[in-house]
Amino acid sequence: MTTLSQLSKDLIGVLLLMLFGYCFFFVDINTNDLAIPASLLNVNSIFLSIVLEAIPFILLGVFASALIQVFVSEEFIQRLIPKNPYIALLPAVLVSALLPVCECAIIPVIRRLLKKGMPLHIGIVILVGAPILNPVVFAATFYAFQSNTSIVYSRMGLAVVACLLIGLSVYFFFKNSNQLRHVHVHEHEEANVGNKLKQTLYHAGDEFFDMGKYLLFGALVASLFQTFLDRQLVTNLASNDYTSSAVMMGFAYVLSLCSEADAFVASSFSHTFSPTALLAFLLYGPMMDFKNTIMLLSFFNKRFAFSLIFIITVIVYLVVMTYGIVSR
Repeated sequence: MTTLSQLSKDLIGVLLLMLFGYCFFFVDINTNDLAIPASLLNVNSIFLSIVLEAIPFILLGVFASALIQVFVSEEFIQRLIPKNPYIALLPAVLVSALLPVCECAIIPVIRRLLKKGMPLHIGIVILVGAPILNPVVFAATFYAFQSNTSIVYSRMGLAVVACLLIGLSVYFFFKNSNQLRHVHVHEHEEANVGNKLKQTLYHAGDEFFDMGKYLLFGALVASLFQTFLDRQLVTNLASNDYTSSAVMMGFAYVLSLCSEADAFVASSFSHTFSPTALLAFLLYGPMMDFKNTIMLLSFFNKRFAFSLIFIITVIVYLVVMTYGIVSR
């Protein structure tokens, strides 16, 4: 009965996706005739842009997660990680730089690695580091700030420092305790699946539909904030480094941009905000935004999730403000 119910839900989900795709590509609605307010049309446009931007990277993340589940053993992960918890932070940063995934796609990967036995603080370093340090983001940032490449290298350097400090803080407060919530994921037996390729597809499907609902909710709220937030108020606060950095961090949290695209938004503020404030935006957004908060609260214990948000916020702010003072 449970299997039949789950199959019905999956079938309904697939049919709704097909209906959405059909309407998106083939149904032409004249918005002038419907008299839809411009603000709601803007919400719709931003919502779709966030979802369509994130889905390819979500797919990348869930397939990586599924491959880890099927092909990577707990013993293999344990052999890769140095026994010393402090030395282990360095290879974690290196791994972050090699994963071409954004902040949406990295969450299912880290959850799977933690279930496989990866230490909590190492997983968090990769969680916050991969969306910034990966080569795709570096290339996008370099292209967006061709006229000021110091922003590019400062972003990468400060990200490394922030990741190490965040990892140390998580280890200090939580050690290697299990902070994952129990999330029901369907188990697929070898007899029913047949081979590892089918297992991978089944696990990827489970992860995608499990994460998709949180992405949709986060994207909706982020699009509402983007539409109704008073941008002029933000600009008025740009005159002071201390307040402007905090404002830009809040702005990054609300906008919930994909890390592959946030550099282009940041560059549009380069004539209004200082380099310190821009770096606050470029560091904080990939590490923590609204849609990520929804996902973290869904997959981690609430106390740990809120503690992690606090740790990331404080460390990023202190790192960028220290940079601003030193670079004057």
